[in-house]
Amino acid sequence: MRKIQQRLLPYAFSALALGLMAGCASQQTTPAAAPKAEAPKVEAAKTATVDNYFLIYHENGRIYPIADAKNYLEFLHTGELIFTRTRVGAGPDGATLVFGIEKNETSDLTKPAKAELFFDGKYEPTGPFYGEIIRDGRFLVFGSWHDFKDYLKNKEITFTFTEVGTGPKGETVIYALNKNTVKEGRPVKLAEQFKNLHKIK
Repeated sequence: MRKIQQRLLPYAFSALALGLMAGCASQQTTPAAAPKAEAPKVEAAKTATVDNYFLIYHENGRIYPIADAKNYLEFLHTGELIFTRTRVGAGPDGATLVFGIEKNETSDLTKPAKAELFFDGKYEPTGPFYGEIIRDGRFLVFGSWHDFKDYLKNKEITFTFTEVGTGPKGETVIYALNKNTVKEGRPVKLAEQFKNLHKIK
């Protein structure tokens, strides 16, 4: 069933039921000391490279911010991340944050990982962007950093296009639209990006 709708999504940190394993990472890095002064925002270079940002609100009560598609897909498959940095109780409503760290980011653990910069609002993509949020057994899919950031700020998505049962395991997929893209109807390009990422035929 496909439908276009104007819908408000509550920002409730409820349990996620995707059947993911709740295992801990096999290797964990030690959190870097908090800087004394506010770190400046990092602006991404304007290149053809697509910036990714994924947020998983897990059924174990933790939030997993991940900025790398490979790590994200591995977590969906195994329920584990190899390299992580954890902030206990530092998330909304006291949730523990488990940041996915890319292997090349472990060479200097005094620097925050890209996923941390995203979560802390210190990274601003200026080029192509693709992101997903998994919450309540559903995928929320974004093709614009502005739309993703607007959702995080306002805790809602005004315009959506919903496809029931089209996720990798039959989940509902909700595509975030805006006042411009809603005029186009089904977000064909965004849906293709979702299918390609999750290898859905």
